[in-house]
This record gives sequence, C-alpha cells and structure tokens, in this order.
Amino acid sequence: MACARVPLDEQQVTEPGPLGKERKLPALHPDRREERCFVPYKPPPEEASPAEVEEFLEHARFITEDLEWLLSLPHDKFWCQVVFDESLQRCLDSYLHQAPRGLDLAALPPSPSVAEMQRSVHRSVFLTFLRMATHKESKENFLTPAVFGEIIYDNFLFDIPKLLDLCVLFGKGNSQLLHKMIENIFTQQPSYYNDLDETVPTVLQVFDSILEKCGIHCEGATAMEPVKLSAHKQPTAMTMSKQELEDIILYLCDSTTTIHAFLDIFPAACSSFQSHCFLSRLTSFYETAVPDLEKAVRKRNFDDKGLQENLWKRLSHSCRKMVEMAHLLLHHTCLQPILEGKENMQTFAEELLQYFTSFLTEKRFLTAYDEQFPIADDISLLQQALPVIDETRTSYLLQGVESAWEGAGRRKPHSQVQNKFSSLLPGEQGAAGGAAAAASPSYGFKPQEVRERGGESPRGAEAMLDVPRKGNNGAVCSVSGAELESLLSCIRDLLPDLGEGFLLACLEEYDYNSELVINNILEDRLSPSLDKLDRAMPRPVKEDLPTLLNNRSNVFDDDEFDVFRRDQVDMSRIWKGRRKGESARDMLNNKEHIEEQRARYQAYETVVDEVVIEPGESSAAYGLDDYDDEYDDTYDMNQIGANDLDGDSLLNRRPFTTPQILRKGNKVEEEEESEDDEEEGTLQNNTNRDQFVQDPALLRERAEARRAAMQQRKGIRPERSSNVVGRPKGQGQTLDTFLDRRKKEANKSHVSNHNRRSMADRKRNKGMIPS
Repeated sequence: MACARVPLDEQQVTEPGPLGKERKLPALHPDRREERCFVPYKPPPEEASPAEVEEFLEHARFITEDLEWLLSLPHDKFWCQVVFDESLQRCLDSYLHQAPRGLDLAALPPSPSVAEMQRSVHRSVFLTFLRMATHKESKENFLTPAVFGEIIYDNFLFDIPKLLDLCVLFGKGNSQLLHKMIENIFTQQPSYYNDLDETVPTVLQVFDSILEKCGIHCEGATAMEPVKLSAHKQPTAMTMSKQELEDIILYLCDSTTTIHAFLDIFPAACSSFQSHCFLSRLTSFYETAVPDLEKAVRKRNFDDKGLQENLWKRLSHSCRKMVEMAHLLLHHTCLQPILEGKENMQTFAEELLQYFTSFLTEKRFLTAYDEQFPIADDISLLQQALPVIDETRTSYLLQGVESAWEGAGRRKPHSQVQNKFSSLLPGEQGAAGGAAAAASPSYGFKPQEVRERGGESPRGAEAMLDVPRKGNNGAVCSVSGAELESLLSCIRDLLPDLGEGFLLACLEEYDYNSELVINNILEDRLSPSLDKLDRAMPRPVKEDLPTLLNNRSNVFDDDEFDVFRRDQVDMSRIWKGRRKGESARDMLNNKEHIEEQRARYQAYETVVDEVVIEPGESSAAYGLDDYDDEYDDTYDMNQIGANDLDGDSLLNRRPFTTPQILRKGNKVEEEEESEDDEEEGTLQNNTNRDQFVQDPALLRERAEARRAAMQQRKGIRPERSSNVVGRPKGQGQTLDTFLDRRKKEANKSHVSNHNRRSMADRKRNKGMIPS
C-alpha cells in the first residue's frame, strides 16, 4: 500500500514483458490495455420483423456485456481501456449519434424485449460516461485534476457535441448528475469554454441554413452576409418537396431540443450563448421561419395524414423549446443576478428591459413568450427589487405587449392565470405547465384540414399530443397512488382554486393526461359532463380500514412498554445486557425495597387485644365495629345435642374401643420362626410401638441377629468378610488376604463400569446401537 495515496498518473506498476522479464511501466500505458472489440450501436428496427428484432437484441446484448465488463474493471485498468481503446470510443459515439431521442421513442416497435434491451444499453452507456467524467473515485483511486483535464481534452473523450448529445439523451431524470458531471469537466479543463464559444456560431448556422432552405433571407443587423444578385431563387416551404420539408422540421426539432437540454442542465453556458447575440437571432428566426413552416404543414396536401400530424407535433415542440430557451437565457443572465442581489443590479435590469423592448417588433414571438412566461410578472419583480426603474418605460412595454395580443387577433389569458404560471420557476413548472401553455391554440397554430372529412381539426395540445380521451379506445390509463398525487400536485400548482374532486374527475375523463386537463380548463373546453360539476368539489373522503394493531389482543396491552399505544416510553428502564454502571455487589446492597415496605409493616407493630371504651364514647372513635366477625355463629339456630341419647345408652349400643394406633399389644409372630426366637419376640413385644422412628443402628443390629440365627438354624456357613487391605507393607500377608485379592481381581469386571466396552460391543452386535 505504498502508493495508496499516489494519483494514478504518477503510479508505476511492474508487469512481465514480452520475453517474460519484469519491467516497470506507468499505470497509464497502452500495453496494459485489454484486447477487446466493442461493436458499434445500431438503433432498434422500425419494422418489428422477427429477424431484425433478433439481430438488434443480439447486437445490443454484446454492447451491454462489454460495457458491464468495462465498468467492473479497477480504476487503473478502466482508464487504460478508455484512453487507448479506439473501438470503445467508436461504440460510445455511435450511441450518441444514433440513439432515439424523446420524440422518437413513440415510433419504436411495441416489443417488450426490444424496449428492455434498449433501456439496458441506455443505462450502461450513461454509467460509462459518468465514470469517465469522474477524476476521483475514492481516496486511493484518483487522478490529478490537471492531468485529468488534459486526458479528456487531448484524447477527445468529451467535446461540446458529445455534451450536447448527453444532455438530450440522459437529461430526463438525471439532470443533477449531468450538471455535476459537466460542471466538473468545465472546471478541470477550462479550454472547453473556448470550444463552446467556437461552437455557438455553428449553432447559429443551423437557423441560417433552415432560412436558406425555405427561401428566406434574414435582413437587417442579423444578416450574416448580403444576398448575391446572381443567386438563384430558393424554393419556399410551400414549393419544396415533402421530403425536404420533413427533413427541415426534424432538423429544427432535434436542434432546438438539444440546445434547450444543454442550457437547462448547464446554465453557465448561457453567458457564452448571449455573447454571440443568440437571443436576438433566435427571436428573429422564430418570427421569420415559423409562420412559413406552419403554413406549409397546414395548407399542403399530405397523402399520409399521420405524417402531417407528426410534423405538426414536432413543429409545436420546436416552438415551445425556442420560447423556453429565450426564458432560460434571460433568467440566468439577467433575472438570476438580480434575485441573488449581485453588484450592478441596475445594469442587469437595464439589459433585461432592452431585451423586452427588442421583443416588441417580434409580435408572434412576444405573444408566445408572454403567454408562457408573462412579462408583467418580470417587470413587477424588477420594480420590487429596484424601485428606481422608470415607470414610463415599463408602462410602454406593457402596452406593447397588449398591442401585440390585439394585433395577433387572440384573447390574452386572464391575469390571474398568468400569475399562477409565472409563480413557478422553469425547473418547477415542469412539462405539464410548459406543454399546456406552449401547445395552446394561442400560439397561432391552427392547422386546418388535418383530420379527414367529418373530423374536427386538432387544436393546441390536442394537435400536439393527439392523446385519445377515455372511451376512444375503450380503456382507462391506470396510475398508481403516488403518480396520481403527483398529477394533482402539478395541476394545483397552476390552478389552486380548483377542488381535488373536480380535478380527479377531469383526469379520469382525459385518460390521466395532466397537460390536456390544464389546456382544456384554461381554454374552457371541458366536456359537458365536467362543466356540470362544481369546480370547488372536494376530494371524496376515503374511509381507512382499521389497522391490525387496533384489533389485536395481548396480555401486554396498555402496559408501560406498549409502544403501539404509548407515544413515550421510559427508555431508562430498558437496556441490553448488564445495566451500565451497576455491578452485582451494588445490586445486592441496594435496600430501597426494604424502605418502601417499612411503612407498611410498621402498621402491624402494635397489637391491641382489648380497647377500653370510656362511658359516653362510641366504638367508632377507635375505628371499631359492633360486628364481631370472629364469633362463630354457625350453630346458633340449631339445638346441638338436644335429641341425642345420654352416655350410657351410647355405650350399650357400641362399646368403647381404643384406637389401634394407641394400643399396646403383643405382635403376632410368623409361623416359620422357631421357639429359639422367643426371647427376641419377647423383646420386640416390649418395644414401645408408639415410637415414630426407631434408631437405624438398632434396627441393623436386630436384622443382623435375625440373619445369623436363620443361617445357624439352616446350617449355612456364614460368609467371611473380605479383607483385601491386609497388614501394613513389610509385615507379610495372610492366606485369606491373598485369596480375597485374587477373588476381587477376577470378579471386578462384573460390577461397576469395568465391563462397559464388552457390553457396548454386545449391544452393537445385536443392532441396538447404530454404528
């Protein structure tokens, strides 16, 4: 562990060389790379044929297994593989280029196996990039920050296009991780800021190329170069081929979604975009290109109505993202410094007012921005933070906004609804508020003749989302309790005056689509069944079932340790093992329980047998009672012995007999005893039978005497007592002692435990003990 705290770029390792000799190599060396080929990524098949699905599953399985193997490598091996394996970089780049984006997921084949495999590849790629962006994994495994910045920059592990793709692919649900990851990359390698500055003009060229394809030239200060007189007239959005129109809208949708995801996750990039007048170019492009593209999608005849609806959906999505990009740029470059109270607040406020003033000429963009992010709220915020702002200028801006609404021929939403929208920050508003506001028909997107004959043309969120209501498909989307609460919270943040019962009915009616519910409530286009309901209707009360703890019955209910019925328990009386601070001696010497019982037993110290009551005093003064419960009145009502005979009559009927236990008589001798035992019998007869327990020694002597008399009478020679001890050593032993010792030695195996082994063998042979 000598190199435990040494960075990886300074470590040296010893490995066998090609000829078997050991050599020292840096920890980051091409020879330490494992030979492994990472296959490029291929997107899921559009047509769910069995062969294509099987090919995709096998290809994706290879990628997943290889990336999981890469993630399982130790720190040094991982970086050797990342830096020196070109096939790995090709695999990761292919996924960033060809992986389906958010709007593309709806076109994937409805195969559970394909969706599951796509999620697996998606997760593995994200974890790989996340580890590549981490220069310190632990106290032992880390890279020097400066060296880490050089490695990722010089080896093109990360660049601005990759970061843009990472944000649009993994931003949903991983925004915080991506923010830390990108922030660490820009912190350790500031050269990425220069690359970002060089990338912004390329992003602006996206708008110029779309305008050029549509036959529109940007005039004024935003024009990049003058129009050549010899230039041929470009086809417009109405005259170009449908394939070109589709490509332009898809290109616009992908570009706006990617840029918005990057600015949303990494707000520090907003200053770089603003330094290139990105906001002014964005508003000009919105005002110039969107009407032509909208008109082309609405007016042109499409053989495939599904394609027309898809193009309209993507165009609406692009417009919403452009408005949100403008708000992000204004919020992080102008509003945020004012809210944080930084220096030069007057400068930031002036810059914000200038941007709002420039919006007055872009009436279409101004109405779209004001609908989603009311300008009146921002001006009110400025007036609160800086009271010195010129009211004449702010009034002019507000009147310009009103005139933009009137010029567009649209009805401005109610101011109360505007305040509810503006009270939410962009991160808090989420997809529900943004989609409902941006997709409403006040954007000016009113496609006509999109539906077939007899059908109603889609408007607002219906055109963008095209979500079937309940009853169209005969099914209702079932959501969990947590998801339902989230939908209710999202809607109530925007419309707090509505009751939860009414919102639940709306969600059920519109297939639990919160965006469609918000849009229809704001535009007052609810179904007749919902219009009849009270909008303040509360949520129905759900009776909770009694818990099992309330129905249980236990002997320990309501005791001092019943945690189910007590909020507080005396924890000083609960401990594990021996109580701390108390020894066995202290516990035994503790006599507190004696003191507790002392007062109780002192009441029994004085016993008064008789209390003398003076004349004129009552027994109640001494705590006495007239009732004597010690008197036995069992036979008070019976005349005991009144009808009994006298003593002589009783004796005549049954003579008096001494109890057997009190008698003193002669003991009947056994018939088998001879006359020689008369003296012993006489002695026994003289024995006091009243004695409860006789002397055991005397009983043994009598039994020995009887045994000797019986043996003598039968002619049996009494056994000689065994003597194995003999005389002391050196004095010689008698013949009896030798015989007794030989007898004991020969017969000792038949007593005690000396024959345990033989008896055990005997039992085992008979099957009594399992072997």
